[in-house]
Amino acid sequence: IRNDLEKYKDKIFDYCIIDEAQNIKNPDAIITKTIKCINSKVRFALTGTPIENNLLELWSIFDFIMPGYLYDKTEFKNRFINSDNTNKLKNLIKPFILRRTKKEVIKELPDKIEKKFIVELNKEQRKIYDIYKKSVLEKIKNNKDENDKITIFSYLTKLRQLCLHPRILLKDYSGKSSKIDICIDILKDAIENNRKILLFSQFTSILKLIAHEIEKNNIKYMYLDGKTKSEDRIKLVNEFNKNNEIKVFLISLKAGGTGLNLTSADMVIHFDPWWNIAVENQASDRAHRLGQENVVEVIKLISKDTIEEKIINLQESKKELIEDIIDDKLSNSKTLNKLSKEELIDLFK
Repeated sequence: IRNDLEKYKDKIFDYCIIDEAQNIKNPDAIITKTIKCINSKVRFALTGTPIENNLLELWSIFDFIMPGYLYDKTEFKNRFINSDNTNKLKNLIKPFILRRTKKEVIKELPDKIEKKFIVELNKEQRKIYDIYKKSVLEKIKNNKDENDKITIFSYLTKLRQLCLHPRILLKDYSGKSSKIDICIDILKDAIENNRKILLFSQFTSILKLIAHEIEKNNIKYMYLDGKTKSEDRIKLVNEFNKNNEIKVFLISLKAGGTGLNLTSADMVIHFDPWWNIAVENQASDRAHRLGQENVVEVIKLISKDTIEEKIINLQESKKELIEDIIDDKLSNSKTLNKLSKEELIDLFK
């Protein structure tokens, strides 16, 4: 659309329907502005995640459907984000949202069972993690810039990476990764039971380290990340679904979290938690969707006493926000406010 917008500018369509509408959640993104330039009499937006992080995303989708209905961006923030007007907002959006849960629509869909595996870091890994965490807290205390959230997020990312495998940051680290060891055990056990597995991570660096361990164990696998061409994605998906010899598909969360149909798999492993549970759920739904005949087991690997446990707690609070606004349960959700610097620092403790 971005490339072809000139071809559409003089056309007026009867309908414009967008799928995966969360892709226009950022009102300032080029793709959002482009889509909103299409002229049409009626607009529809389809999405499984109308809110992923905050209410402004919902405003952006409504700004596509009915520009001006939820006021302009500034007015919307003043009325609904900076003040507690949740009830009013719900009443405004309710007539224009048709919500269908998966259970209502696909009655024959087998269950999805979620399990959290709490992983104890080995001694060497724990030592490195604790030393880094301590040094980061010192740096933050000495940093007088109240708005320096970007630096804090970079520290958080490094802490998350240390939970997965210290070698991502420390090239000369020769020790093991507790998570990878447990993951390989889970894979071997699943393969013995003739199961097929999707394994997601946000970090391509960790996917490559897992791939190396999988190869050592003579397990056949496939790999997909943001660099995989679209035509190759289709070939990989078809091959994985057809070929029973290939049991494992390593996928980067951002690249493969939507748009893939992988119902031949009945196990999903999330190697690392993402801040937003909706993104994880979308990835799990590559397997748990129409066409799936087996119960899908979703395993989340969480490093004990680390930043990852804090992320799980944050996921729950964002889930509350979505339920507050989209469901009928109305409560005063504190998660409408973005995290303050103090709350970010608390994630390190």
